[in-house]
Amino acid sequence: MTTQGRDLSRRGLLFGGAAVGAGVLLAGCTSNETAPTAAQTKAAPAGGNNEPGKKVTIGFSAPAADHGWIAAITNNAKAQAAAYPDVELKTVEAGADAAAQRAALSTLISQKPDVIVLLPHDGKELNAFGLEAMKAGIPVVNLDRAFPDAKAYRLQIKGDNYGMGVAAATYITEQLKAKGVSNPVIAEIAGMDELELTQERSKGFADTLAQAGLKVANRRAARFTADSGQQEAAQLLQALPKLDALWNHDDDQGIGVLAAVAQANRKEFFMVGGAGSKKAIEDIQADRTVLKATVTYSPSMASSAISLARLIGQGKGLSDLVELQVPKEIVLASETITKENAGDYLKLGF
Repeated sequence: MTTQGRDLSRRGLLFGGAAVGAGVLLAGCTSNETAPTAAQTKAAPAGGNNEPGKKVTIGFSAPAADHGWIAAITNNAKAQAAAYPDVELKTVEAGADAAAQRAALSTLISQKPDVIVLLPHDGKELNAFGLEAMKAGIPVVNLDRAFPDAKAYRLQIKGDNYGMGVAAATYITEQLKAKGVSNPVIAEIAGMDELELTQERSKGFADTLAQAGLKVANRRAARFTADSGQQEAAQLLQALPKLDALWNHDDDQGIGVLAAVAQANRKEFFMVGGAGSKKAIEDIQADRTVLKATVTYSPSMASSAISLARLIGQGKGLSDLVELQVPKEIVLASETITKENAGDYLKLGF
C-alpha cells in the first residue's frame, strides 16, 4: 500500500476540577489560530499520484471560525493545499448565513476554478449552488453538511453522524452495565437542531439506547459554542437533580458544559463528548473531570477533501483502488476515545 493509501485507510476513507471557576474552564476553549498537526494534514511525498501534475485551482469556502472545529477545517484545508506545488487555493468568505455564502460562491463560479470544496452553512440551502456549479462543469466536493441531491456534488465527504450517536450510546450502556446502574437517568446536549447532522446524531443515540431498554430523560440543544453549552447544561442540571450519564455532541461546546458542571459542583455522573478536540482528549487522559470519553468527528476531513479535489481536477483515482475515479461518497467512521487509548489519538486532536 502506498503512503497515500495508508493515510486514507487510517482515516477510514476507503468507502467507508469541581472547584475550578467557569471563567477558567471557558478560557480553555480550543484556539481558532491553532495550526494543524502533522497527523491532520499529509505532506506530499514523491511518487505515484503525489508527483506534480496538471495545475489545479481549487475554490474553497467554509463558515467563519466561530469555534475550534470550524477553524480547524479551514486551517487544515489551507495547509493541505500548500503541500502540493500544483494546487492553487482560492478562498471566498462564507458570510454570516447560507444566502451570503451562496452569493460569494456564485462569484467563484465566474472565476472557473477546476474544483470547488465547501463546507456549507446549511446543506439543504446550498444544494442549489451545488447543482449550479456542477451544471457549469465544476466538480463540487461537499464537506460535512450534506447536500440532499446527489447531482449537486461530485464527492461528498463527512463524518458518520448516526455512528457518533451509536458510539456514544454504546459506551454509555456498557459503562452503566459495568457499574450495575438500574433505571439510569441519561441526558443529552445536542448541537444545532436545525442541522440534519444533529438530527442524525440524536437518532443514532436514541436508537442504540432503545436497543438496551434505555431512553434520554432530558435533551437540550446548544449551538456548538462554549457559551451555549454552558447555558443549556446549567438548565439541564437544574432540571435533573440526579444524573447518571450525559452525552454532549460537541467538544467545543463541551467547554461550557464542563463549566456549568463545575459551577453546580456535580460529580455523580460521567460524560461523553463529541468530535475529538485536543483539550477533550487531554482531559480524558488526565481523568480530571466528569468527561470520560469522546466520539470522533475529525476536521482532518478537510485535508482529505483537498487531496481528493486535486485528484478529481487531474482526472485521477485513488492509487490503491482498482477504479479509475475518486469515489462519490466517503463517510469517516466514528471512533471512541477513552483514557486507555487517548495517547494514540492526541495527535489528531484539534
